[in-house]
Amino acid sequence: MTWEREGLVLSDEPADQDVEAIYGLLSSTYWAKERTKGEVVKIISHSLCFSLKDQGELIAFVRIITDYTKMSWVSDMIVKEEYRGRQLGYWMMQVVMNHPELKGTQFALQTKDAHSFYEKLGFAQRTTLMSTSATYL
Repeated sequence: MTWEREGLVLSDEPADQDVEAIYGLLSSTYWAKERTKGEVVKIISHSLCFSLKDQGELIAFVRIITDYTKMSWVSDMIVKEEYRGRQLGYWMMQVVMNHPELKGTQFALQTKDAHSFYEKLGFAQRTTLMSTSATYL
């Protein structure tokens, strides 16, 4: 599916997920800068991904790990710095949360610094989340 806003195109189509551009964008983040291109290829293939493009150039990305029934985990939400302040991330998350295959699932995520952004979308901090580190053994 595709959505448009201000001449920008948001797509969840697998063919629209540009691995090179996504890898480059994620490499600029504190949470994904150490991922290899092979890891990015793998996570894209196992997630529902949304790419926002301006005249074909990737400017924002978010991926959802989901069972399409009960649970959706928001991961890798990023908007290029020069496009921030235009409410694009907020719009993308509204599209994601109302996506026909995701609507009605519980959304969860982990963030170090974007609590107020997600709270505006209805997310609340919980004390019940437990997790392991990626290197738990």
